[in-house]
Amino acid sequence: MFKVDRNTNRIQPLVKKRFSDLGFKERDHIQEWLVYQPDALGEELLIIQKEFDGFDDTRERLDLLALDKSGNLVIIENKLDDSGRDVVWQSLKYTAYVSSLTKMQIIQIYQDYLNRYEGGGIASEKVCEFLEIDDMDEAVLNSGNSQRIMLIASYFRKEVTATVLWLISRGIVIQCFKLTPYSLEQEILVDIDQIIPPPEASDYMIGISSKENEEATVQGIQKERHQTRFQFWTYMLDAFRKKGVGLYANVSPGNDHWLTAGSGLSGCPYSLIFGRKEARVELTFSRSSASWNKWMFDKIHEHKDDIENRLGAKLEWKRLSDKKSSRIVLAHPYDGYDKSNWPAMVDWMAEEIQKFQTVFRPYLEKYGQEIKSIQFEDAIDNEEDNVNELTAE
Repeated sequence: MFKVDRNTNRIQPLVKKRFSDLGFKERDHIQEWLVYQPDALGEELLIIQKEFDGFDDTRERLDLLALDKSGNLVIIENKLDDSGRDVVWQSLKYTAYVSSLTKMQIIQIYQDYLNRYEGGGIASEKVCEFLEIDDMDEAVLNSGNSQRIMLIASYFRKEVTATVLWLISRGIVIQCFKLTPYSLEQEILVDIDQIIPPPEASDYMIGISSKENEEATVQGIQKERHQTRFQFWTYMLDAFRKKGVGLYANVSPGNDHWLTAGSGLSGCPYSLIFGRKEARVELTFSRSSASWNKWMFDKIHEHKDDIENRLGAKLEWKRLSDKKSSRIVLAHPYDGYDKSNWPAMVDWMAEEIQKFQTVFRPYLEKYGQEIKSIQFEDAIDNEEDNVNELTAE
């Protein structure tokens, strides 16, 4: 920090001091400065208690307890010249202690503070005024894991800052403020600077934390779904083996929502689909050549009425003209994630996949031979065109 000398048009460095050398104390001075000027920490805060010791089975004291404009509890820990090694652990303990406080307990804590230090007042009214609400019924205080931590010191050790940065990455809202005293002739100046996270990076870091939390949630959901799918396919394959359904005899369970088996024509697999709302049996045309897929689909579609009559069901004929692949689909409503539905789903899949084999086999063989003589501009040369022999069920 510098002093500007207008007469000489020069700047002069101020002398950096230590609070202890100046005779200032943590509780008597720094704490009181923040009690009466909490916005020095960069935002509006309502101090609701100091030296709070209302924890069960412990005599520990929290320096300052405050509310922010969103009704979140803010735990403020002050250190003098050195943060020490344990300030993070200490503040986390206090945060855990206050995390269970109810709205009425918070109001009572503030009322005790007003009675002891401010000469009285009605805590609920002051909280409503601070939060800019009409009455306490609208107030949401200390919701969930919304607690925040502010650490104050002149110097932060590396083990403290490293831990704080890691906690921020895990979604904990924690800030470090550096207080630096300077002497200017007979006056003392104090610079209060938020160093972690830097103010300009706060929104970015909060965004990163939110993104990571979202990703963690999504990954957890995906993991659970993958496990359920794997369990279902394992159950289904075992049931198919017992029923004598040979199509999937050499297929292993996976964690995708689909499980395929060859139809005898390359690029035209049968697929079983496991979903939350329905189960499906499909015949897919999925060669690299869109022209090949559409030609084969169109040829089989010419026999739509006969195929549906033999299957005893209406199918969804999805040519998907704007996409490369095409599909023929039979669906049945089931909640696949309700395991009580699995026996019925497996019975339905076993019956319908065998019908698909029986009904579609002659068309696949017939048109699989005819298409060999057709050249498609978008075809890949090394893609197989032969019809493989498929053992009938």
